[in-house]
Order: sequence, then structure tokens, then C-alpha cells
Amino acid sequence: MRFLKLLAVLVAMGLIFAVGTMCSDQEEAKTEKIKAPEKVFSYVGYKKCKPCHLGSKIGAQSKVWESGPHAKAFAELASEQSLELAKKLELKTEPQKAAECLPCHVTAYGVPDSLKSERLTYEEGVSCEACHGPGSDYWSNKVMKALRAGTQDRKEVGLWDQTEELCVTCHNKNSPTYKPFKFKEAVQAIAHPYPPEETEKKE
Repeated sequence: MRFLKLLAVLVAMGLIFAVGTMCSDQEEAKTEKIKAPEKVFSYVGYKKCKPCHLGSKIGAQSKVWESGPHAKAFAELASEQSLELAKKLELKTEPQKAAECLPCHVTAYGVPDSLKSERLTYEEGVSCEACHGPGSDYWSNKVMKALRAGTQDRKEVGLWDQTEELCVTCHNKNSPTYKPFKFKEAVQAIAHPYPPEETEKKE
């Protein structure tokens, strides 16, 4: 008799555990369903960035970029050196149309058109968003001011960190024109920070 009672208790406990597990699984499933989708940012093109980065008071970042190698990255593919290299590598098309070259000579190559403004062109080469991330949520003057003031989180608006890992996605030995890449020196060569007074305002 006691055995039957004990058996009944164990069966009841098993049912309770099973029901509890089912409820727990259902709650987890609900949590999975209501998770917010990861934010997707889109590319706006250099012309959106340029107007607010012209003046020397703010650092003239656009002029620094325009005079540097990244702005000429796409045009460089039409140079004699690039055409000769294309022949040597037996590319099936000219460098400015070659899938082997474009990922590191233009901005957002391979990104779906739905995430790119018509303003973004190959001609701008490796522009702002190639290093700073797609600008749909940070390009406005309001957001940029908040970023400089430290009241806006960079990642929330899609800004990337300029790390060595990011740079070597292109500056690596897979490039047929590779030269030893020294990250700190390379970053210094293209540096375009805000002037000290702007930094002080931020603090």
C-alpha cells in the first residue's frame, strides 16, 4: 500500500516537473520571439558628410581625405600600373570592374543596393563610411554634436572603431601591391582629428 502511495507521489512529481519544463520552454520561446531585430544601417555617401567637415575650425577632415590615397583608390585602378598588373594576373575584366579589385578600392562593395544611397558612387573611392561605418544614423549635425559632447553612444548609431583589424581587411598580403603595413604609422599619415578646442568643448 505504501509502495503504491509512493509511486503515485513520484508520478505526480514527474508530471509537475514535465509541466514546469514545458512552461519554461514556452517562456524562452516567447522571449526569443520578442527579441528586437538587430539594427541595420545604410550608406549615405561622401557628399552627405562633406558639408560639415570642410572648415579648418572643425579640422577640415574632407580636405585631408581628398588629398590622401583613399580618395584616389578607385581612380588608381585605371592607372598604367593597375592595367599592367591586371594583365599579369590575367583578370577577365578591367580593374575598375573587377570583383578582385573593387572590395578594397570602393566603399561598401557587395552591400545590397537597398542599403546604399544613389549618392554613394565608385568614384569616391574608399571614403568616410569605409572606415567609420554606414552613416544613415550619425551623419546629421545633431547626432555629430551629441557624439562630440559624449552624450551619444557611437555603436548605437553605427560608428565603427578604427582598429588595425579593420584596416588589414584590405592592407594584407592578399593584395598584389602589398607593402608591410604598420598600423600606427598609417593611421598617423591620414589623421584628421577635431582641433584641440573642439576636444575641450566636448569635455
